Amino acid sequence: MDNVLVTGGAGFIGSNLVERLVEMGMGVIVVDNLSSGKIENIRPFLEKGILFYEHDITDEEMMSRIFMLHRPKVVFHLAAQASVARSVREPDLDAKVNVLGSILLMKLAVEHGAEKFIFSSTGGAIYGDGVETPTPETVFPRPVSPYGIAKLSAEKYLEFFGREKGLRYTILRYGNVYGPRQDPYGEAGVVAIFTERMLKGDEVIINGDGEYIRDYVYVEDVVEANVLAIERGDGEVLNIGTGRGTSVNELFEMLKGITGYDREPTYGPPRPGDLRKSILDPSKAKEILGWEPKTALEEGLKKTVEWFRKRGDLSS
Repeated sequence: MDNVLVTGGAGFIGSNLVERLVEMGMGVIVVDNLSSGKIENIRPFLEKGILFYEHDITDEEMMSRIFMLHRPKVVFHLAAQASVARSVREPDLDAKVNVLGSILLMKLAVEHGAEKFIFSSTGGAIYGDGVETPTPETVFPRPVSPYGIAKLSAEKYLEFFGREKGLRYTILRYGNVYGPRQDPYGEAGVVAIFTERMLKGDEVIINGDGEYIRDYVYVEDVVEANVLAIERGDGEVLNIGTGRGTSVNELFEMLKGITGYDREPTYGPPRPGDLRKSILDPSKAKEILGWEPKTALEEGLKKTVEWFRKRGDLSS
């Protein structure tokens, strides 16, 4: 059994990845400080033998101990300060977690013989506004938020560790990931936020005019990309999206139909740092990983709504 480390493994995407890795028979070690992740997300897998450490990835002493003890073969790095809005308010915190925390993990991966480092990055926040869409990886990055700047910096450090230290890596730039276990109470995650409020019959607030366009990719498809990257995609930067854009207004109407919500949205001020349009070209991931999104948006939204209904015993 190969040991693999999942940072941020109690979070939304991380816990879905942990579930898949457990099914594959991997020895899974999860590190999460539970600032946004939840122990409930991984509780069923604790009974199946995963190990959980409640620590911050910036804690060098503890992270060194974990690497020394378990010597993971693969590092899936998903832990992050993931809010664009918070990065605008607290760029120093964002850089500490997303840049310095990432560098520490890269150093430890090299020191303790990890065979692969798979980095969860971001698409839209790195490419910036006013670029061609769907956006290929060849577009020059112009991040407009500290979050995007930090993620791009971490990518460049990973390229350095690959070039100078021989660390095998794959960088995955995600679109807007949605699905079961997404947090409906944070600043990000519009699908979860809308779903929770609609099922409760609460007011739904759309930031700005609702014409912000995003590439929504289902979490199971994102997990599949991570798994494929274990053996493929060395030294590559790959978009993980659908190539299709959906506005927030369109998303609202789709979820309204699925949930049976009978109210109109309330429009509020736009959020600082938000892009107007982000759609990713996933053709390189298909070529390199053999990956392509399998879940249509309407199907994924129905699965997500069903999960929220069961989780909260909410009626339509």
